[in-house]
Amino acid sequence: MHKIVVIICLLLLSACSPSEQNPQGRLEKPLSPEEVSLGFFNAIYVDRDINQAMIYVNQELKNIISHYHIASAVQRHVLGLSMTEVNMSVDDINIDFFRKFTDEVDVKVKMEGLKGGNPWVDDRTIKLIKNGNRWTITGVITEKGRIDL
Repeated sequence: MHKIVVIICLLLLSACSPSEQNPQGRLEKPLSPEEVSLGFFNAIYVDRDINQAMIYVNQELKNIISHYHIASAVQRHVLGLSMTEVNMSVDDINIDFFRKFTDEVDVKVKMEGLKGGNPWVDDRTIKLIKNGNRWTITGVITEKGRIDL
């Protein structure tokens, strides 16, 4: 009798366990460009974890980010903006109704926090491409509109 109860419990537990995860660590539903963008910036500015940030970027950016070793260096040298106590939101995205038919987008993220101890509001625009059903960050766009990486 105890063996039957254990077997039933194991079957129930295995049925409730998470199914396959996508490469970005989420269950089945692919992340939107907005979620990928906010996840990346949150990893760099809030969690200060470059390993977490690397799940959102392509191989070229992974190489650059890993070169700097720490989030504050990535803020300074890759994104050109050192901040603390950051709150962020998506300010603009250049896709809308036709989202399903595009494979490349730019997302502007607005950041509010402290820069040098003083209140600061700034934004950064990043370029994403779609590989299959997964959005990946491929670059940081400078104010002049060119990709700077």
